[in-house]
Amino acid sequence: MTSSHISSRTAPLRKTALIIGSGIGGLSLGIRLQSLGFDTRILERLDAPGGRAYQKRTPDGYVFDMGPTVLTVPHFIEELFALERDQAALDAADYPPSTLSGERVREGVSGGPRTSDYVQLVPILPFYRIYFDDGTYFDYDGDPEHTRQQIAELAPEDLEGYEEFNRDARAIFERGFLELGYTHFGDPQTMLAVVPDLLRLDAVRTLFGFTSKYFASDKMRQVFSFETLLVGGNPLSVPAIYAMIHFVEKTWGIHYAMGGTGALVRALVRKYEELGGQIRYGAGVEEILTMPRPGLLGRPAAQGVRLEGGEELHADIVVSNGDWANTYLKRLPAAARRVNSDLRVRAAAQSMGLVVVYFGFRDEGYAPLDLRHHNIILGPRYEELLGEIFSGGVLGEDFSQYLHIPTLTDPSLAPAGHHAAYTLIPVPNKSGRGAALNWENEGPELVKRVMEFLEERGYIPHLAERLTHLEWITPDYFDQTLDSFVGNAFGPEPKLIQSAYFRPHNRSEDVAGLYMVGASAQPGGGTPSVMMSAKMTARLIAEDFGIHPEIAAGVPAGYPTE
Repeated sequence: MTSSHISSRTAPLRKTALIIGSGIGGLSLGIRLQSLGFDTRILERLDAPGGRAYQKRTPDGYVFDMGPTVLTVPHFIEELFALERDQAALDAADYPPSTLSGERVREGVSGGPRTSDYVQLVPILPFYRIYFDDGTYFDYDGDPEHTRQQIAELAPEDLEGYEEFNRDARAIFERGFLELGYTHFGDPQTMLAVVPDLLRLDAVRTLFGFTSKYFASDKMRQVFSFETLLVGGNPLSVPAIYAMIHFVEKTWGIHYAMGGTGALVRALVRKYEELGGQIRYGAGVEEILTMPRPGLLGRPAAQGVRLEGGEELHADIVVSNGDWANTYLKRLPAAARRVNSDLRVRAAAQSMGLVVVYFGFRDEGYAPLDLRHHNIILGPRYEELLGEIFSGGVLGEDFSQYLHIPTLTDPSLAPAGHHAAYTLIPVPNKSGRGAALNWENEGPELVKRVMEFLEERGYIPHLAERLTHLEWITPDYFDQTLDSFVGNAFGPEPKLIQSAYFRPHNRSEDVAGLYMVGASAQPGGGTPSVMMSAKMTARLIAEDFGIHPEIAAGVPAGYPTE
């Protein structure tokens, strides 16, 4: 492993930082700032860490991850646990390719030596079982031969197209992830420099349009485009650069933290506190405090925050791990926002909303479940349903869902003889026509239909009689509890015109000393992306404070040759 160290002559003299929010992005940045020599405090309005990755424990013995459950790129996690106090280790760990290859994942090896000191990661195979409405399914496990066999069974006309898709998606992955993954697009020139490559790779057309070039069958088009829904993106509108997700998963696999994603959150808190960082719960931020800069063109500068109870805290920098729109609309005065104005922020398209149903049910005395850890259950419509969710503000009669049953891997999340599960249903957010949806009424009705569907279609036989726990969240939870603008679940929608330079910047254009990190900022949503976002933001802060470690490209090689 390689790292760079700050000497005592170049290190900042105990600069201070406040981070709003203890999501995975905020915790990752807190660890990095402590390693850069900052004294950091994280302010969390909830009673425990995690933000969207909050974990809930119920009185009847169930443990539910309320948010992300899919972990990829385990060396991002290893790198965080390998950092030390006052160490400018901004460049990625230099792992040999063999430790990250798909073969190692299939052997059951996951994570790295420092990760295992804090949390146990295990690989999940298949990555997803994808069910079609006609009852057939596709097990996606990253194995090219197995993939070809299944295509031959379900859509033999697409075998040649798969080879071409695999080749072109690999090229997008090499350029878009391995080479540009840690690029912060803070100015138009940086963006313009990569446009020719994106055009050459055909990475600016929509992802669904891109996959449709290669696959004739609706099933294969869905298999190779659905993944962006797990980071808030509509396959019909996200750019084809997101085809790289296929290779990200294929290269480093899908992983699970024993104890749930909450166990990873607690491990990150432990690492952060070992490095001297502080975290304060029940500390909602009402306002980001600024002071004016002299001159007509001078920007205001962040100087701290005011908590909801009126207490003021001061620091050299402030970082928001919260929702981009509400950070600017609710916590900064309009006079301090020339770029992120009300007009710009309110005009941005936000990602979809979610209804997530958390339930527990008896397992003993019933036939074993014929399901996998991660299950994608597609409805009878694909394109039409996506249009209703993202543009129409309509709650349709049918739905698609992601059914997560972690107790197939980790029985500790439920009482003995029981399963804990959640199923996630994309729905419109609370903007446009979606604002008219009354979730106090719509939520229970949708939950009822989803649970009946799972039983009647045979996914969980006799579910009603087995059910021992049931609760759910709707876009109201994201709006009111997580303070997410219009109840969006993943930040700004990652459309082409809201990606790269056009996505919220990690260094504020309006307020000096204010930064963003997490799903709302560059590069976007998803657990690996928010860890990448933390690294981007740490680099910008290091640059602004004159800390100049040797920075490597950020991602090791070693992806499959297939």
